[in-house]
Amino acid sequence: MSDLNVFRQETRAWLEANCPEAMRTPLRSEADLCWGGLNCVFPSEDQKHWLDSMAQKGWTVPTWPTEYGGGGLNREQDKILKQELDRIQARSPLESFGISMLGPALLKFGSEALKQQHLPRIARGEIRWVQGYSEPNAGSDLASLQMRADDQGDHYNVNGSKVWTSYGDQGDWMFCLVRTDFEVKKHEGISFVLFDMTSKGVSTRPIKLISGKSPFTETILEDVRIEKDQVVGEVNKGWTVAKYLLTHEREMIANSGISRAGIVALSTTAIEQLGTDDGVLGDCLLRGDIARYEIDEACLTLSIERARDEAKAGASLGAASSMFKYYGTELNKRKYELLMTINGLDSLAWDGEDSDDGSLPKAWLRTKGNSIEGGTSEIQLNIVAKRILGLPG
Repeated sequence: MSDLNVFRQETRAWLEANCPEAMRTPLRSEADLCWGGLNCVFPSEDQKHWLDSMAQKGWTVPTWPTEYGGGGLNREQDKILKQELDRIQARSPLESFGISMLGPALLKFGSEALKQQHLPRIARGEIRWVQGYSEPNAGSDLASLQMRADDQGDHYNVNGSKVWTSYGDQGDWMFCLVRTDFEVKKHEGISFVLFDMTSKGVSTRPIKLISGKSPFTETILEDVRIEKDQVVGEVNKGWTVAKYLLTHEREMIANSGISRAGIVALSTTAIEQLGTDDGVLGDCLLRGDIARYEIDEACLTLSIERARDEAKAGASLGAASSMFKYYGTELNKRKYELLMTINGLDSLAWDGEDSDDGSLPKAWLRTKGNSIEGGTSEIQLNIVAKRILGLPG
């Protein structure tokens, strides 16, 4: 028996023994997600057990080196783990911007001290990270950012504001772009820094969305002290780190459109709401729409998997992340359009226990923001046209 077959058998046995049955069911709402952090409140003991078990195994970040809390798996083992998790429809043990964005940047650009300080706590879900990129006058043109970091010898004194900080009011630490040099070209005077959100001078204000909820905040920094040992990479070279991180952010957003739980929810909800004709969903048009979604989801999944394999073999993911981000965004919107169609008039219920406080229409409205965050769809299409298709400007 090959080593990979042995690994699959051992992985399957371990998951069967350690993944609670309650963690093998589709997510009911965003409240079922586990984001970790210092102030995390687990909705159930099963969720805490699942996170603790996976973190102890190193499988919240299976390909990270073991010395930083990872599982040390190679890409073939990582694929098998994902397949076995999908087989039992296991929920993600931990959602984390630390895992999907900051972690890869630290692994590539961070000092050994920063890696040792932050990566193990990310892997264990102890710190909830938030992102400080966009500013009131620096969105798609991010390099125009003006948050000022003045050199004070052993630290920086930082002033300015960031907008669209996802879960800014719930974060423990922020990874942030600041301007450390105003005399050079705008891309060259930016540094990538880390700081504790409880630092003196940090405050947040909610930004209300059309859904009525507020996952975003504006984050204001007033004379905030940031230590120089919390700079990732070189001073004034933060744009390089930022671009690398953005490729991972866009891949993360793309994955919102390819959740296997989403397909299960579509099919299950359709059958529950509309019934079947001899075991087959009677509405042939809706059946076709669900099938097209599943086929397109599978194509995107395989494309991302191929790109990951190429990246691990030494190729650059580069502009492909823009392609994935755009298409994953469109898939996620299609998924929620289908769910709204399946639920009919019930989809319009905005509050009350029967509708879980209107979770479906609010989630549907939230998907519209996918076209903006992480770089607008228009920007992504421009990148695809220029860097992948080679079209003239």
